[in-house]
Order: sequence, then C-alpha cells, then structure tokens
Amino acid sequence: MIAAVALDLGTTSIKAGLLSRDGTLSGVVARPAPGIVADGGRYESDAAAYAATADAVLADCLGQTDSRIPLGLCSQRSSFLLWDRASGHPVTPLISWQDDRGAESCDALRDRADAIRELAGLPLTPYYLAPKLRVLLQKNPAWRERLLDGTWLLGTLDTFLVWRWTGGREYLTDVSMAARTLLMDIRTRQWSPELCELFGVPLQILPQIRPSSGLGLEIGNGLTLQASMGDQSAALVASIADGQPEALVNLGTGGFVVCHLPANRSVPAGYLQTLLWQDGARQMHLACEGTLNSIAAALAPYPAGACSAEELGGDEILCLAEPSGLGAPYFRGELGLRFSGPVDHLPPQRIALLLQEGIVFRVARILEDFQREFGIERVYLSGGLSGLPCIQQGIARCTPLAVYRLLQADASLTGAAQLAAGMTLGDQRTVERIEAAGDSHRLVGKFMHWKEWLDALLRA
Repeated sequence: MIAAVALDLGTTSIKAGLLSRDGTLSGVVARPAPGIVADGGRYESDAAAYAATADAVLADCLGQTDSRIPLGLCSQRSSFLLWDRASGHPVTPLISWQDDRGAESCDALRDRADAIRELAGLPLTPYYLAPKLRVLLQKNPAWRERLLDGTWLLGTLDTFLVWRWTGGREYLTDVSMAARTLLMDIRTRQWSPELCELFGVPLQILPQIRPSSGLGLEIGNGLTLQASMGDQSAALVASIADGQPEALVNLGTGGFVVCHLPANRSVPAGYLQTLLWQDGARQMHLACEGTLNSIAAALAPYPAGACSAEELGGDEILCLAEPSGLGAPYFRGELGLRFSGPVDHLPPQRIALLLQEGIVFRVARILEDFQREFGIERVYLSGGLSGLPCIQQGIARCTPLAVYRLLQADASLTGAAQLAAGMTLGDQRTVERIEAAGDSHRLVGKFMHWKEWLDALLRA
C-alpha cells in the first residue's frame, strides 16, 4: 500500500518517488534540473523551466498510482527567485545557493558577523539568501518598491511552487528553509527585525513561516501537501533516528557531520545548530553540525578511487583538504588546502591519499567531539565520497565508534515521504558494517600528529 509521494527539488536533478507502508521507496522518476549558467560569480537557471519540470516529474510519478496520498516536499536550501503576483511568471532567474554575489554583503557586514550568528545560528557567508538579496535590492531599487507594494513576490523554491499549486492562496515557507536564509531568529523561529534591517530586507515582503509537517494544504493536482522541509533535513531524518546515539557523515561536494541535538542542550563552541524540522505541535527538532568545505573539488584532479587503504598513514606529510577554508567548528577561511611538507614530487595517487587522510581526520575529530558531548556510539556514512575504500577504512580505524555505510538511495525523498505519511523516522535503513581492517595503529598515530599540527595552525 502506498503511504505517500515525495518530490525532491535538487540542484542537478528533480525526483519524485512513492513510499509504501513498509518503508520501500519505488516508482522513482527523475529528470535533470534546468542547467545552471555560471558567469562571473552568478549561478542562475530558468525558474519557469524548473517549475515545469517539477510538475512533470510529480505527474509522471503519480501516474503509477490512483491512490489519494499525502505529498512530502524537500527543496535545495537558499536558492530563490522573484515572480510577478498577477501572472505568476518569474521576473528573475532561479538564483542558486552557489551564487557568489552575496560576498559583497559579507564584506560590508563583517563587523556584525558575531551578532548575525548569534541571532541566525549560522555564519555570515554568501551561500544564504540574505547576503545575495541585499546586493540585488541595492543595485535594483525598483525591485524593492515592487516587492513592497505586492506587485512582485520573493521566495525559495518551496514558496514558489506552493504558491503556484494553491493558485496564490498560500505564501509560505517551512521553518527549516527559513532557518537557512540568515533572516530568521533561531530562537523565536520568526523573521528577525534586526537581521532584516542589517541586510536591508523589508520584513513585510517575506512569506509566512509554517511548521514542516501537518500542513494539510490542498493543492491543484488533488494532493494534500503534508510536509515540506530542506533537502538536507529530509536526508537526515531518513538516515539517523532522533533520540539514538547516532551521527551521520555525508561526504559529497562538501561534507557535514551531524547528530540530533538532545533537548535542552546547546552546541559546542564553533558548531552549527541546525533546525531540522518542526512538527504540527510546533515541537522543534534540532541538530549539531560540523562542516567540511569543497572536499570534492580538492579530490577532483586526482585518482582518488585508485588509492589502497593499506597505504593509509604511510608517511608523515599532513593535509588540510578544504580549498575554500576550514568549515565548522573553525571557520578559518585562510586555512584551506595545504600540506605540511612539499608534495610536488609525489605521484597524483599519493596526493589523493593524503587528501583523503585530511578528510578522514577532520571527520574523526568532529566525531570525537560528538562522542564526548552527546555520547555518540554509531556513525553512518553517506554521499558519493563515502564509497571510497580509503575514506571508509580511515574513519573506521580512527574512531572507536561502530561505523556503517548507508545503502539506500534517495534519502531526501524517503525522509520527506516519511514525514508526510506520519511514519516513524530513521528506522527503515539498509546498511553495511564497515569493519576496521589492517594496521590501525599507524593511521591513529598519524591522526594524533595531525591534531597537534592543526592546533598549532589555529593558534598561529
């Protein structure tokens, strides 16, 4: 029996799938998202084409069932557009989360970065909506007037699609998407007047913030939208269980290490407090997150898959593998891709191994903090880079935790569908255990040296 359908609004692909009562995801339909045009820091795509593709993917998926089932939606975070209220047509492209135009705002507001982080729970970076929107409104004063008088509307992808699906009746976003704009107060879960003033964004142009589940919105295709959330939140709720001593390590374009935040606990210094979702009773579900920046870009020039796990820890050269600077808990932009010694003489395969060690050591140190602070006992690996044997073995050897790799595909679809159907989250996993094999002592010893080296760099 089909329990729910989910739609995943990804950066490179748009997917829909059907979730059965036994937790099986089937009937997945996927199409490429409209291509993103990158030009001088701009990352834009055709917003109308994106919406049309999303509608077509959902319709194709629903063609496999005649059941009236709830819909779960998950969306790429921070991508946004402006559209005309009367016609419903986009008046800007879809501006990707990757767009760098917000860097100008970050430079101008650098002395307010601590205050912004205190309110929003996030670092001041160009990835989020507010820094980009500040620049756009400053450079296009007429846009502000059209937004203020209601001629135009502003929103992330979820807001735009829900507005279209409800014939303009509902202008909203969920709390997990609002939390990634740098405009929401993480404590009150409402738009922050102070943040809006800092970024020059009129508070009255923003959509209503709603819980992530229990929405009960009737939409034009006959479905009821019951859940909406950010894609990373959906992947997390499908992968690790709330209330269990578990952490997720997702290693893809970038990386994050995340665990559910116990009630009445704060995150350790430097780590992100991530708002995952809010249920219909307005109970908040929070997570603690450490991040790795641009690790796929660091590995891209090298044959990462050709490295042997038996060679891990084989020399004394240490590595930081984040070209755009260390992420949480450090946020040190000047400490990017670097080695403790010369590598120009090394073959590409050896450099790939050093980079993978750098990734492993960053993950292992975050897991040490999570184990100490939250009693984490198990860790689950996901994302494309988690398939590399050296990454798997490195993490298994450097941490005393039980290490598993998640085998299910389309975790974001699964999480959104589970939330829409009101199913228990995080208990339908397919995993394989990663057992540490070979010599662990050599790599653990190098990990200890790496921590001393990193600490010295951070003090310098």
